[in-house]
Amino acid sequence: MQTDIIENKTTSTDCINGSLRAGIADGFKQAIPIIVGFIPVGFTFGVLATKNGLPGHLTVLMSFLVLAGSSQFIAVSLFAASMSPITIIITTFIVNLRHFLMSAAIAPHLSKMPLMRKLLFSFQLIDESFAIHMANIDRNNFKEVQAITLNCIAHLCWTGGTLLGVCGSHLVADIKPLGFDYALPAMFVVLLIWQVKSNMHAIVALISASTAIGLYIAGAEQLCVIIAAIIGATAGVVLCNIRRK
Repeated sequence: MQTDIIENKTTSTDCINGSLRAGIADGFKQAIPIIVGFIPVGFTFGVLATKNGLPGHLTVLMSFLVLAGSSQFIAVSLFAASMSPITIIITTFIVNLRHFLMSAAIAPHLSKMPLMRKLLFSFQLIDESFAIHMANIDRNNFKEVQAITLNCIAHLCWTGGTLLGVCGSHLVADIKPLGFDYALPAMFVVLLIWQVKSNMHAIVALISASTAIGLYIAGAEQLCVIIAAIIGATAGVVLCNIRRK
């Protein structure tokens, strides 16, 4: 009897360990586009921040705590222009308003996640990981270990890329010829391609992209992403309702 209990416990432990390893491996696999994009872009941020007078340790700390590429680049440019702290805070807050939309969209799927893991997940939630998580949810393939692994890898790559940029800033006279600034748009294109599964998805993507580009050209650089997201989501709902009828 005692032997059977020990064997059952061993089998259960093996199953848990196997599931954990599979989740970590799957999370790492799905994080590959983020790894490829974040390290060079993080490097670029580290170089630009250092060259604009931000101390190296604060640059790395900023990437670790803020974890928001677009707002970090904006904050550094405002810092270089000697803007007030209030201006920098308000501007970056507006740029990051899209996180309210992302959090609201994914929150219902985190109801079974323990509080501490939910706090970690929300802290590390970014545009790129959100896109992958929502794609997994659509495929009924959203797993806690996989999701947290993906978030942690993205966090590590962004902070690590920034650290490399800080350490190597003295070796780079001009970052533009290296083409690192294209890594982030290229990564988003890959993530978008992964999610486009029908003509309706393609139409919504085109509507969102056209709106964002139009607003950017019109001078609404800070609000173009969140407005385009709202218009794209609204268009998606309308198209779904039309298809059902």
